[in-house]
Amino acid sequence: MSESHTPPGGSPRLNTAVAHNARVWNYWIGGKDNYEVDQQVGEHVATMFPVIRDIARADREFLGRAVRFLAGERGVRQFLDIGTGLPTAENTHEIAQRIAPEARIVYVDNDPIVLAHARTLLTGTPEGVTDYIDADVHDPDAILERAARNLDFTRPVAVMMLGILNFVLDTDKARHIVSRVMEAVPSGSFLVLTHPTFDADLGGEGQIPAMKFWNENATPPITARSRADIAAFLDGLELLDPGMVPCSQWRAGPGLPAAVPQFGAVAVKPLPQDRSSEVR
Repeated sequence: MSESHTPPGGSPRLNTAVAHNARVWNYWIGGKDNYEVDQQVGEHVATMFPVIRDIARADREFLGRAVRFLAGERGVRQFLDIGTGLPTAENTHEIAQRIAPEARIVYVDNDPIVLAHARTLLTGTPEGVTDYIDADVHDPDAILERAARNLDFTRPVAVMMLGILNFVLDTDKARHIVSRVMEAVPSGSFLVLTHPTFDADLGGEGQIPAMKFWNENATPPITARSRADIAAFLDGLELLDPGMVPCSQWRAGPGLPAAVPQFGAVAVKPLPQDRSSEVR
């Protein structure tokens, strides 16, 4: 077991007796903002499902490639990052504002440890905006209302939902959340998504017992989904190349990395259909 680290800050909601996803994820990617209970649960899950550390790293690397692509190639200047997690290196605002110092980034999370680190997230460029909302993914209306204080919803927004919908156990509810958020942003906006799968062709069946252990010993509860259920979150959007693929392989360049059982995708909200030519 590695050395135990105690994250700074505190909150009345902070429960250090139960492992929490943000802190365990931080442990898997080599961070120090976690407690001994997070390390113990993280080690046990990694014993049951060794690829979990590869998934955690691949998800983080996917974030970097997606933000660089959107800010650099597609000219996106606004990002709504829902399910921020604990800040490490190369956060969304750092990557985007390196390319475009005027970029505006709003982070959303409701973990007290993330809240304690908000000051780290709030160090962006003077030309841009970096803000943090303490809100729950289950309440998209509250997220949108508060994000509108710093984002202009008449201009394209990249909505980042990396590893967050898997904590919304009801699939219909998860679809509603995506639909509600994407409904609020204009055409030309993007949805950036990652989500774990139990599909056997990617070795995802091992997630099932590991997630059962997680749900009995940690918080919040989690679920994996099939390829079809994850693809349904993108309904009504135009999927960009290379499509919905293992997040480790999305625009990864030469020397394609091994596939991991976590899909990644970027899709754009299309322009409304032109109805002027319809027969009346």
